[in-house]
Amino acid sequence: MIDVGAIEAARARLAGSIYETPCAHSRTLSELTGTRCYVKLENLQMTGSFKERGAANLLLQLPAEDRARGVVAASAGNHGLAVAFHAARLGIPAVIVMPEWAPLIKVSSARRSGADVILSGANFDEAYAHARELEAARGHVFVHPFDDERVMAGQGTVGLEILEQCPDADAVLVPVGGGGLIAGVATALKARRPAIRVIGVQCAALPAMVRALEAGARVAVPAAATIADGIAVREVGERTLEHARKLVDRVVTVGEEELANAILRLLEIEKTVVEGAGAAPLAALLHRGLGLEGSTVVLLLSGGNIDVTMLARIIERGLVKDGRMVRLTIVLRDRPGALARITELIAEARGNIVQIEHDRAFSSWVAIGETEVEVTLETSGRDHIDALVAHLRGAGYRVDERAG
Repeated sequence: MIDVGAIEAARARLAGSIYETPCAHSRTLSELTGTRCYVKLENLQMTGSFKERGAANLLLQLPAEDRARGVVAASAGNHGLAVAFHAARLGIPAVIVMPEWAPLIKVSSARRSGADVILSGANFDEAYAHARELEAARGHVFVHPFDDERVMAGQGTVGLEILEQCPDADAVLVPVGGGGLIAGVATALKARRPAIRVIGVQCAALPAMVRALEAGARVAVPAAATIADGIAVREVGERTLEHARKLVDRVVTVGEEELANAILRLLEIEKTVVEGAGAAPLAALLHRGLGLEGSTVVLLLSGGNIDVTMLARIIERGLVKDGRMVRLTIVLRDRPGALARITELIAEARGNIVQIEHDRAFSSWVAIGETEVEVTLETSGRDHIDALVAHLRGAGYRVDERAG
């Protein structure tokens, strides 16, 4: 197992290579969760995630002959970005293997750093297997995304920073994929503050660490889709499991809707863009009974590399769930001025039309001489929707609300 000395050495080695990210207090999240809540903003790293710490710590320790051979890495995205960026900075050739579904932002960013990016496999495990084949065939040095002591020590530098920035922290919530981040952070935190609680958070779709801790051994969970691609790992590492077993107090899981909700809340409240993995700690604090009320809590927001298309979908779904966007189906007489009258009534009720579709031919449930209009509206909440529907019905229209 790594110790705090290895993490302190990594911190000295990384000086000037990575950003010491802020650990900001959030008054709004504190009120929302009943805690004194801080957010450790690792999404502000140059490549958008904590992965730079471990990748740079490993690359900086490679001897000249290994640097000349070049490196290969398997990654769902963030680790590949980190390896590509720091390999380019150090003049080391890099090959990055990502799953075919890897977010475009991560693929394009790795290529922009000069890495040879290969898309292979339907999931991380298949990309990992291909990267290992390239290691053997080409003689590259393999840079493991989590199960390497140099990587774990680099990730652990986050823990040292948290202790300095929030010295009275009672608990730290950490995303868990393969376990490299929580292994390093828990090592740093427990060495200095044994009483501090370290809580891991996984996506419910891929609870590899939860299953491993239950079984007392590594367990490969079935492949599954999740918006938390940064922690979409089917099997944790041998070294990381050992650290988690000895140092982590608890590991919980969160669902996809909870992750999406946390992404939206961080965007609105903290003006902070995070990916699914980065939102996992807030999702757990909001939706799991962790017994942290009144405590000082640090949420480790591990990364911010989310595709804008995914972010747009999450925002729209969140608006619908919060009652700030609604779709109504309205039946009206098919005659001149009928549509203008509907828009007038909506304006009277302070609704803002986002989209409107007028359908004569394909609506099977309206009579001849009637037409169906589907209107998407921005609203201020559930009460506003109810008032708007009542206003339209009071004017004699048949109105149905589409389920969100």
